[in-house]
Amino acid sequence: MNQLEAAKSGFLVCIVGCVFIFAFIYVKNTIPKEASEQKLSPELAECGFYPDELCAALFEGKDAAPQIGHLCQQVLRGQEMTACVRTPCNCSTVQKRLHFITRPLSEEEGNFSLAYIITIHKELDMFIKLLRAIYMPQNIYCIHIDEKSPKDYKVAVQTLVNCFENVFIASKRENVVYAGFSRLQADINCMHDLIHSKTQWNYVINLCGQDYPIKTNKELVQYIKSKWNGKNMTPGIIQPPHMKHRTHTSYREYVHAGKSYVYPTKNVKREPPHNLTMYFGSAYYVLTRKFVEFALTDERAKDLLEWSRDTYSPDEHYWVTLNRLPDAPGATPDAEWEGNIRAIKWRDQEGRAHNGCKGHYVRDICVYGLGDIKWIIESPHLFANKFEPQTYPLVMECLERHYRLKVLQQAEVPLEEHWPLQEHTYFNMKPNI
Repeated sequence: MNQLEAAKSGFLVCIVGCVFIFAFIYVKNTIPKEASEQKLSPELAECGFYPDELCAALFEGKDAAPQIGHLCQQVLRGQEMTACVRTPCNCSTVQKRLHFITRPLSEEEGNFSLAYIITIHKELDMFIKLLRAIYMPQNIYCIHIDEKSPKDYKVAVQTLVNCFENVFIASKRENVVYAGFSRLQADINCMHDLIHSKTQWNYVINLCGQDYPIKTNKELVQYIKSKWNGKNMTPGIIQPPHMKHRTHTSYREYVHAGKSYVYPTKNVKREPPHNLTMYFGSAYYVLTRKFVEFALTDERAKDLLEWSRDTYSPDEHYWVTLNRLPDAPGATPDAEWEGNIRAIKWRDQEGRAHNGCKGHYVRDICVYGLGDIKWIIESPHLFANKFEPQTYPLVMECLERHYRLKVLQQAEVPLEEHWPLQEHTYFNMKPNI
């Protein structure tokens, strides 16, 4: 009997050991690489006052913060924001639940209206986060929804937009193709709508659905008035040789069965109209109202637009080329890359302009991860690109809280109860970093 009991005991030990080894291998293989390198599990991670303490550590660049943050965000996922947009709610409830600011926060801001063009096609949560961050009642917002977007997405965006008199959907929408003429046309469609709106805006700024502001509305207004004062911001240079293929060869857009792309043809294009010197620059801009009127009516602008229909990524040459014309309203003929519009981590600038992407690259642009947060908030730029809240939810959670805290601290009016994003702040997140 003693031998039998001993055999049973040995068998049980063997079984327990096998189960332990199997569990260890399973956990090791299912925890993301970033987490497994820290030899922690989500259940054991010390999340503290989540997310404020973690956000503060990320802002300060603490070495362990990205790893701990990654583990905590897997367990403590943020709640979806779209419940009141996908199901009927009255507009007062929508504005309060989503924490929209409903009054100008200073006299200076109230007297200087901005217009926004926002092109979107997916990620409803991200669009809501962006809109509520930049929303001010004295501004005006044109939303261009890609015609290819799903019907339920369009309906949800329309439901949100209906709750604001100064937010509207573009009257004409395009099937937007990356690097195609349709992307430029989407902005121009919104410009026609904005020019005919009742709001007398001063400048227009274009954004996409994966952008997020770094500077507050007040900081934007003060930056534009002090540094540019009637001038346009279109960072760029004379078209370099390695970019000439974009306007030398004819390109076509392909849109079919859920696929879309731009492809080159064998046709060589004629020279630009009016003997214009071609420039290359950012697709993002900050333009005066008078310049927009000029771009929509001037014969050179209209001819250049028509000529650009079969070029590659025409939004990266159109605005900067027009803004270098000496007689264009607010022109900056001698400017180069001036104007800190967009903070982007490009893959080919790693080690020079930035310390590498802590998230992952898409089309050589960094989708920001937790280790990028400190770099973002220290950037002198107005906006940052690009964000994926579904992939890195804590990145947006931290930036939202930091941004709204800064907005409210700069306010010169009494605060409304629903403006803060959270009832209590357990940790000083140092918004002036």
